[in-house]
Amino acid sequence: MKFVIISGGVLSGLGKGITSASIGLLLKSRGIKVTAMKCDMYLNVDAGTMNPIEHGEVFVTDDGTETDQDLGHYERFLDINLSKENYTTNGQIYKLILEKERKLDYGGKCVEPYHHIPPEIIKKWYRAGLPAQAGESNEADVVLVELGGTVGEYEGLLFFEAVRRLKLTNPKDIILIHVGYLPAPPSIGELKSKPLQQSVSQLNSLGIMPDFIVCRSELAVDEKRKEKIAMSSGLPIENIISAPDVGSIYEVPLVFEVQHVAEKIIKKLKLKHGKKNLFAWKSLVKSIQSSKKIVDIGIIGKYQKTGDYVLSDSYVCVVEALKHAGWKLNVKPNLIWFDAENLDNDYSNLNGIIIPQGWGKRGIEGKINAVTYARENNIPYLGLCFGMQMAVIEFARNVLGLKDANTEEADPETKYPVIHCMNQQKKLIKKHEYGGTIRLGAYDCKLKKGSRLDKIYRSQFTVHGSLVSERHRHRYEFNNKYKKQFEKAGMVISGTSPDGKLVEAIELPNLKFFVGTQFHPEYKSRPLSPHPIFVEFLKASL
Repeated sequence: MKFVIISGGVLSGLGKGITSASIGLLLKSRGIKVTAMKCDMYLNVDAGTMNPIEHGEVFVTDDGTETDQDLGHYERFLDINLSKENYTTNGQIYKLILEKERKLDYGGKCVEPYHHIPPEIIKKWYRAGLPAQAGESNEADVVLVELGGTVGEYEGLLFFEAVRRLKLTNPKDIILIHVGYLPAPPSIGELKSKPLQQSVSQLNSLGIMPDFIVCRSELAVDEKRKEKIAMSSGLPIENIISAPDVGSIYEVPLVFEVQHVAEKIIKKLKLKHGKKNLFAWKSLVKSIQSSKKIVDIGIIGKYQKTGDYVLSDSYVCVVEALKHAGWKLNVKPNLIWFDAENLDNDYSNLNGIIIPQGWGKRGIEGKINAVTYARENNIPYLGLCFGMQMAVIEFARNVLGLKDANTEEADPETKYPVIHCMNQQKKLIKKHEYGGTIRLGAYDCKLKKGSRLDKIYRSQFTVHGSLVSERHRHRYEFNNKYKKQFEKAGMVISGTSPDGKLVEAIELPNLKFFVGTQFHPEYKSRPLSPHPIFVEFLKASL
């Protein structure tokens, strides 16, 4: 098993995850079996308890692991399903070691970070490359390991020590790719390489020398800067890779391909490989670049605003799923962000409205207002998880006449709890057991025959019987006590759990498009196979 470790320097948010995913795609296109792993330096056990404004969107795997959003990029680029073995945090490592210490697994030794943590990190890297289940195909040829944060941060030191030890014991099986930033201050008018050189020096001070350097910048890195970086880092100039800004993240693999990145890695690790096949990916990039027609989609959220800035990372899977669907239809979704706390938003110029996931009562009334506008003006509407719940509340208030209808999450004393908390979840909340306790991972959904949702899935997916599998991340559910009232008034319950006890999807059949799903279809959308719900939503919006 070989390892490609990706580290970062100068600043965070450079695109280490996209770099890792792009390299994985190029290796996979040559018949090499790859998988990917993200190492977060936080003491959180998983990403589920992290604020999305601070950390970005939480991604959920089939097995219910709440992870960093980079696993979403890995799945989309590599077209594979990942699991808990593909994600770790400092918190997980410390928790594991403390549990072993309590069981006397260390035989009474003094347990020390320097001695005991790096070996556990390395074990996790190897485990990520093993078959997920007995009977599955062989282990991965290459494990891509992304180290979160930047070199020099205190919390990441032991992960870099694990890299040093693995390089020491298995020098032919590991390479380190360092991603650094070259700023181009307008007042100077040229790319400056000094910050990147200093981050490489920090790596050197940890006893590590990178094998390749990826230079992130607004502009392509010229030969003169490459020479400077190569000289200061002790690398051949051909191992300095330019990674300038591009129109879409899906162009990055082709930027690397022109620079023969895959061939250089294959040579360095002595990997067996086949003939490359990038035809489908090149066709995708052509369709991205040729999409001209614009469709205006409003996203009503509450995690995108931070200070004076509006960031989309809190909803990255929704954003990418819309792009995937748009490219299939040769259109470009123009995303317009609305703050859910503003009750005076103007939705009159929108072609479609989406309400994505959310938690708590903040912004609920603004989201309900948006649902009302979509329903009354026949604007295509897609409600995702919390967005489905908002659609249910709006319908209860304004169609069923249950004026005080609400979710117990926002108002525990509501007279009409059309969205409620399941008994098991109430017990967990009472004990303050929040992390990893919600309904997580892939569950089967039974589609109502003849419903819009049923037709959507059958148009593009091979549906076995009436069941489809989708991923979940929620604590509150539709209250079945009100089910007959909703159906009598015209709402179709188009998806349920196989036993019929949980409502998984709703729709209003007399409108252009009005669908709400308790699950998250965006988690399963891929650039080469867009999720049909997003495709049909955009079709209606057109």
